[in-house]
Amino acid sequence: MFKNYVKIAWRSLKKQLFFTFLNTFGLAVGMAGGLLISLYIHDELSFDKMFADANRIYRIDTDVRFGGTEGRSAESAAPMAATMLRDFSQIETTVRFRNQGSMLIRKNGTETNTKESNVTFVDSTFFSMFGIDLLVGDTKTALTQPNTLVMTKSAAEKHFGIKNAVGQRLLLNNTDLYEVTGVVEDLPQNSFLREHSVFMAMAGYADSRENNWGSTNYFTFIKLIPSANIADLKSPLQAMFGRYLIPWVQNIYPGMTEESFKAAGNYIRYHTMPLTDIHLYSNKDTELSANSSIQNVYILSFIGLFLIVLASVNFMNLSTAHSLKRAKEVGVRKTLGSNKRDLVRQFLTESGVISFISLLLALIVTVVALPFFNELSGKSVSFPYASPVFWLILIGATLLLGLFSGSYPAFFMSRFMPVTVLKGAGQSKTGGGKIRNSLVVFQFAISVFLIVSTLVVFQQLKYIQGKDLGFAKDQVLMINDAYAAGNQVQALKEEIGQLGQVQSITLSGYLPTPSGRGNSSFFREGATDQENAILMQNWVVDHDYLPTLNMRLVAGRDFDGKITTDSTAVIINEATVEIMGMEPEEALGVRISEDLGEENPQFYEIIGVVKNFHFESMRENIGALGLFIGNSTSTMSVRLSAGNFSNVIARIETIWNNIAPGQPFSYRFMDEAFNSTYEAEQKLGRIFMVFTALSILIACLGLFGLAAFNAQKRTKEIGIRKVLGASVGQITFRLTTDFLKMVGLAICISLPLGWFAMNKWLEDFSYRIDIPWWVFVLAAVLAIGVAILTVSYQSIKAAVVNPVKSLRTE
Repeated sequence: MFKNYVKIAWRSLKKQLFFTFLNTFGLAVGMAGGLLISLYIHDELSFDKMFADANRIYRIDTDVRFGGTEGRSAESAAPMAATMLRDFSQIETTVRFRNQGSMLIRKNGTETNTKESNVTFVDSTFFSMFGIDLLVGDTKTALTQPNTLVMTKSAAEKHFGIKNAVGQRLLLNNTDLYEVTGVVEDLPQNSFLREHSVFMAMAGYADSRENNWGSTNYFTFIKLIPSANIADLKSPLQAMFGRYLIPWVQNIYPGMTEESFKAAGNYIRYHTMPLTDIHLYSNKDTELSANSSIQNVYILSFIGLFLIVLASVNFMNLSTAHSLKRAKEVGVRKTLGSNKRDLVRQFLTESGVISFISLLLALIVTVVALPFFNELSGKSVSFPYASPVFWLILIGATLLLGLFSGSYPAFFMSRFMPVTVLKGAGQSKTGGGKIRNSLVVFQFAISVFLIVSTLVVFQQLKYIQGKDLGFAKDQVLMINDAYAAGNQVQALKEEIGQLGQVQSITLSGYLPTPSGRGNSSFFREGATDQENAILMQNWVVDHDYLPTLNMRLVAGRDFDGKITTDSTAVIINEATVEIMGMEPEEALGVRISEDLGEENPQFYEIIGVVKNFHFESMRENIGALGLFIGNSTSTMSVRLSAGNFSNVIARIETIWNNIAPGQPFSYRFMDEAFNSTYEAEQKLGRIFMVFTALSILIACLGLFGLAAFNAQKRTKEIGIRKVLGASVGQITFRLTTDFLKMVGLAICISLPLGWFAMNKWLEDFSYRIDIPWWVFVLAAVLAIGVAILTVSYQSIKAAVVNPVKSLRTE
């Protein structure tokens, strides 16, 4: 019987090729979009689950409010790990990471450096914590001694290969000699360590042994024993504040107590973050690698679901509309003895056949589109050809989709009364018009919602890119690792500064682009109580910093190389002045120090106040900042005049190679570095745009098919109207208006939903747009325009038919 159902289904589908194409193509587009999004979401949800005992590993986070500044850090104090291991019997082991950023590495005895972008100190428990094995070397001894390191396979192959790695000696940043004690496989792309290539022994890092509870610089992970519950650590963990941090602070503030600290409005809160939640739920000021957001997963899940539902709705709509042509078939079948159950099975078989044909087409589209989708989303997702579970889920989902899509048309058509349909009197009653109209409204409501969302995302990105940042990011070339020039770095700066296209040049430790930073507590002279603390970032710059970045002073003056006392001067930003409770002019001449408790503290005099500039993401408020004169040579920033950048970069590289031979020349433009801060939003915007286009395409396919069937159903009506004098334009308008009413209703439903949803999304930004009114107007106009273009073709086609031919139709 099933074979017979399939045979009849195949014949029926071949007989109605236009209907079959619309249904198959619509379902295939929806399934392909849903499949791509499913692969993306699966990858997002799989982060860090490959590590042994991942469900027992947690990170210790620290939230701080002190000195007028709030911070949310993924790090904790250096002694935290050892103290927890000693005090808490529920903890099996701990490990710490101390990020060092990029380093220049070369084999001892050679001259040419290779840059490794992500280098970190790590405890020797690294391997046992995460269940990581070495390709060569012994995990028990690999990182136990100072000045030893482990490299990833890719990093080792750059220098000497894997087999010869152990025992090799490497020079880091041209100064520190390390011995290679092991090689580890490259870390998976869906792990929090995916970007790291060199792991140095924490045993050689002196700061890691300090009993300093006041600095949070170490990413600290704990692994619980199998029987432990993380909830049991919540109170004891927070109690460490009073047990360890307050006694340490009392060395600086003898009169401070836990109560007085909290009474001043300050707090330090310790939290645990599950390892497997970090990628989607952690959004701290510092992270070991860039994270995503569970919000994006929810958004994409809804988009994927919308696409599949849209395609399914299309199927229902077209099938119920097509039932007008199959009404007599149902009547004849029932007259010849077919019961309702047999008819339902027949029609469900047809929907199943269409679903599996659509699946084959969707798989082809997915395989072809996957590289482009990876580029769009910044992923490296692969198609799981060899996974039986994947294929079982896919086939099961396709079967369910076929049953869901075909259920309403099947039960709808199986209810036709033979007497009514065979007389030809029931056509006006068999089309399920109200249901079809509701489904069209649903389709276009989703499409308009996605249009609004896409426009808002791009408007927010446009706002970010066009906002006054407080500094000029355009035409600024950043030359990385300037310290590689050694004691010739000033000569490098002077020679590059002589190039005609170079307007200004500066050497500094920090720039208002993504990088790791920290805060320090400063106090005004004579006001050393905790209520007057100023928690601010301190950046080391040179005399050319402000003019190179076009930063503006609101009070005071810039650093002056001719004034020797500027070595103990500081320029603060407006946010710092606000914390101090002063006006910019009042702050000039005030002295501040971070050496509280020292016999001879170093004071810095405030000589200027710089206008606030964005040095963090616009999700965050601008914090306190101080600029100090120093000799940091991390990055050289070069402001260029307009012109051919290729030529001046080539000349800079030539100068670099002459002064720093064998050192890698690496550069980036500041606007590119700034934009990378919002890479997640840019990816989300592009994904929205693509899948909004797909949703509109699916909705238009359905509308196109419905318009064709509507015109066909009203053939005689159109002929009579033409005979009575109606013009082509009048008939086209009448046929089109019916659909525009549904689109208008969809717009009324979706615009408030779009406004609400995107306002919630914008809440993540401290600096954001107010959604402009024209976004909703444009979304409505686009939806109406697409609907008119889709329907008008069929309407005009029906309106120009000779009325004689129309009136002769059955």
